[in-house]
Amino acid sequence: MDKFNKLTAVAAPMPLVNIDTDMIIPKQFLKTIKREGLGKNLFAEMRYDNDGNENEDFVLNKPAYRNAQILVAGDNFGCGSSREHAPWSLKDFGIRCVISTSFADIFHNNCFRNGILPIEVTHEQLEKLMDDAERGANATISVDLEAQEIHGPDGGVIKFDIDHFNKHCLLEGLDEIGLTMKKEDKVTEFEEIRKIDQPWLHL
Repeated sequence: MDKFNKLTAVAAPMPLVNIDTDMIIPKQFLKTIKREGLGKNLFAEMRYDNDGNENEDFVLNKPAYRNAQILVAGDNFGCGSSREHAPWSLKDFGIRCVISTSFADIFHNNCFRNGILPIEVTHEQLEKLMDDAERGANATISVDLEAQEIHGPDGGVIKFDIDHFNKHCLLEGLDEIGLTMKKEDKVTEFEEIRKIDQPWLHL
């Protein structure tokens, strides 16, 4: 998993509330178990018309936001089903951070498992960040995970809270497999002892 430390990037404004995982990645794209290639289907039903042509009014199709790496979204982002394809598609598109006032629990946890930083802010803070994001490519937002700060284009700073364990995993780029591999010596030691104590398990 990619490490997350500091990110300075264009932020795309998406003020819709209750954006669910089916809106993020529609069900017809869930047949794959690969994490790559889903970015083109991110928000597919909003990004494209029935003929597959881009909807010019959709924020991520606008020239200023095509390379956005931060998403500033409305309340209750990621609600609905537990599909992990939702953060996969965000990450594959290039989104590394989502800022909202609230997230669905499963989506929130899946973000951390896939190298995406979900940040919860107050409604007043979100309003300011949404205003910043609406300025387009001329106004970038900086996110400092170590300091737990969001820096706006005008110099304003917003502090945010994050669980210590999730912060550690993002800074180190560790998912569940990575965390397990950090204990590889302990796992090997356990297996060697078990070979002696319970040899019939290794026949």
